[in-house]
Amino acid sequence: MDLLNTLVDKGLRRELPTREEALAVLATSDDDLLDVVAAAGKVRRHWFGRRVKLNYLVNLKSGLCPEDCSYCSQRLGADTGILKYTWLKPDQASQAAAAGLAGGAKRVCLVASGRGPTDRDVDRVAGTIKAIKEQNEGVEVCACLGLLSDGQAERLREAGADAYNHNLNTSESTYGDITTTHTYADRVDTVNKAHAAGLSACSGLIAGMGESDEDLVDVVYSLRELDPDSVPVNFLIPVEGTPLAKEWNLTPQRCLRILAMVRFVCPDVEVRIAGGREVHLRTMQPLALNLANSIFLGDYLTTEGQAGKADLEMIADAGFEVEGAGEVTLPEHRVTAGGGGCGSHESAGCGSHEGGGVCGTTTPSTPANEARTDLVAVRRRGAGTDLAPNA
Repeated sequence: MDLLNTLVDKGLRRELPTREEALAVLATSDDDLLDVVAAAGKVRRHWFGRRVKLNYLVNLKSGLCPEDCSYCSQRLGADTGILKYTWLKPDQASQAAAAGLAGGAKRVCLVASGRGPTDRDVDRVAGTIKAIKEQNEGVEVCACLGLLSDGQAERLREAGADAYNHNLNTSESTYGDITTTHTYADRVDTVNKAHAAGLSACSGLIAGMGESDEDLVDVVYSLRELDPDSVPVNFLIPVEGTPLAKEWNLTPQRCLRILAMVRFVCPDVEVRIAGGREVHLRTMQPLALNLANSIFLGDYLTTEGQAGKADLEMIADAGFEVEGAGEVTLPEHRVTAGGGGCGSHESAGCGSHEGGGVCGTTTPSTPANEARTDLVAVRRRGAGTDLAPNA
């Protein structure tokens, strides 16, 4: 396909595809899917080889959130049966992180529910970051605490945080359909605050909330403009008790096309398969490693993930290798530039979601996926429990 040859050439040059080209990737047929994966895989291997970076989530504070994000099982008033607990102590968080690091993770993502941290919360997380770094040499720590106030990103950086995650989630035009308690502009502002403080910015999206192809392209182009170092691609986990519990719009083929589009638009950025890969990619997960170079190991914030051992076996069986702690994830030009995002500045952009959302309209070409509620299980182990974590 001429389209795919053009996109590969542009990806190797870090040149931004046109919107029409990005939309065309999403519109490709299932008959052409392997060609799409192979083309995007050339771009992925050029910038990241066959390495897969492992990340591990630690939910520092679960539930009890005042925000009304429709996709989230921790949202205000949600009756989802998830674990609810207040802040883990630094030693508890460090112990939880150790399980993921022992399983091969090189980055720990510290996540807390809520609109955003108070200054006291920042002090609390700073203590946790220091505890983890003192006990694990070379570990990367990413914080995900919600909307940041002035000066908080700098304080996290001083405490040893390497990155900050805050996802855009969906397009600006449809953001108000999934959340009313804060704005799209609030999210952009927090990503910019992280950048300005010298933190590696991590910002991504949630697919499967009923959005159109145009919405998906809009948010990915907005991410490229924001220039994050990593882009997590979440696939909606329709948790019972959330407004979007019945949004089962994704097929494995649709998920692969979305990941390919993100790779073409953001060729040299860390593309991470985040929440929902087990639910929607299912047996096609190994194929997705040809598109993304990063995954979460084990469980998510409030839902169970694939067993950590199965993740490692999948990576090896697919012919990939786990990225070592001493290896640099990003291509050299991005590191020497002090970070950066989805491609070069000249040619122009950690987290995991918790729920569902209705945003825009489902494209007619996307067949409705059969609900697989058997694959959605609330987390009952790890942080906030007395049971061993899944790592």
